[in-house]
Amino acid sequence: MLSKSVLALAFSLPLSLSLFVTEAIAAQAASSGPPADGKLEQIIPGHYVYSTGARISGIIATSEGVVVLDSLSNEAMARHERQLIAETIRQPVRYLISGTHHGNYAYGNVAYQDAIRIGHENYKTDLLAEMKMNNMPTAQQAAILPHLTFRDRMTITLGGKGIQVLYIGRGHTRGNAIVFVPQDRIVYLSELFFDKRFPFMADGYADWIGTIDNALKLDADIFVPGQGPSSIASNPRMSREALVKARQVLVDYRDAVQREVARGATEDQAVAAVLLPQYRDMVGYYEQRPVVVRRMYQGLKGTRP
Repeated sequence: MLSKSVLALAFSLPLSLSLFVTEAIAAQAASSGPPADGKLEQIIPGHYVYSTGARISGIIATSEGVVVLDSLSNEAMARHERQLIAETIRQPVRYLISGTHHGNYAYGNVAYQDAIRIGHENYKTDLLAEMKMNNMPTAQQAAILPHLTFRDRMTITLGGKGIQVLYIGRGHTRGNAIVFVPQDRIVYLSELFFDKRFPFMADGYADWIGTIDNALKLDADIFVPGQGPSSIASNPRMSREALVKARQVLVDYRDAVQREVARGATEDQAVAAVLLPQYRDMVGYYEQRPVVVRRMYQGLKGTRP
């Protein structure tokens, strides 16, 4: 378990002083990004989302502080979220948990230099590789990388809540973390849950379906997406049904690709054949359909790296 004492310990390690100096410099140097126009909405008491209309950050409020899931695209957006948290919740952010290593969910980490940053071990590996590929300065990398990583699970105890940080399998990436609060029966799924949007699988895996199954087995009533409109706040009890629908998109593509594999189709032939036009009105369909078909094909053939 993590507690205030662990928080103090994490920031009193021998390298902490140089780390924070480096991070402060990096935070100043980071691109502020475009003006932020996201909004903060309450799902149920103590639970919120910050939504930009497409991407969603989860917020858990307790009497001892706040836990945020996903910092989003850039420092400006993250600071706007923090401003709304300060005005509405009036508690400090203690922890930042990252659900995906992609920059549009992680590069806002620079605005959380006063919080403990947590991510899955694969998240850290893939985030570092992405930042190096983008030639990001070392100081800025340090301001974004997590302080703590985990393999299967980690529990944060804050304000009387047991907040579980879980890894339940590969999906949108191989390092997606989710956040489950059993006593409130709510789980934040980050980019494992694309609500009313076509799935993005450039870094994804065919076993995303099984990972969603693992999420549905949790003793939860509310499933908060990481992608999609913020309608979760207006009708949270419909979120399980929405997650099942998101799963069905993946199932339909897997099954269609399986039929192509069975008849001996090549990967390119499967891409040409598997259209499923019933999904063409979903945001991202035209760009991402070929990617989803290829990832499903590679997963079924066992050729996905």
